[in-house]
Amino acid sequence: PAQPWPRVLDYGCGSGILAIGAALHGAGEIDAVDIDPVAIQATESNAAANHVRLRAGLPEGIGGRYGVVLANILAPVLVRLLGEGLAELLEPGGVLVLSGILAEQAGEVQAALEKSGLRLIETRQMGDWVALVGAV
Repeated sequence: PAQPWPRVLDYGCGSGILAIGAALHGAGEIDAVDIDPVAIQATESNAAANHVRLRAGLPEGIGGRYGVVLANILAPVLVRLLGEGLAELLEPGGVLVLSGILAEQAGEVQAALEKSGLRLIETRQMGDWVALVGAV
């Protein structure tokens, strides 16, 4: 059977937890990017410890489009990234999952998501934290 997520990007990977989770749930090709070299090293180490394969590096090293883009980053950075073309990394039919958003900042991120050309398809909240899912 086809992989549920053939190509996944973890943008702002930190420790790599989202990329590793995607791999453990059947994702095919996985890229994990961060601007912090220490985060890239941590992602590589954690992927090895969890016996998953992924490519980790700087955002400049990615190419092509993804069916799923994951970004667990604070709201002001998400708004900036959306303004800089984060949504353009999605292939047709792709989804962008944004998390790490404080509830009081969710409206600002949603507005940036919609301004980037995506439509909001789901909102989830747990305590003070919100995740938004946008689609092409």
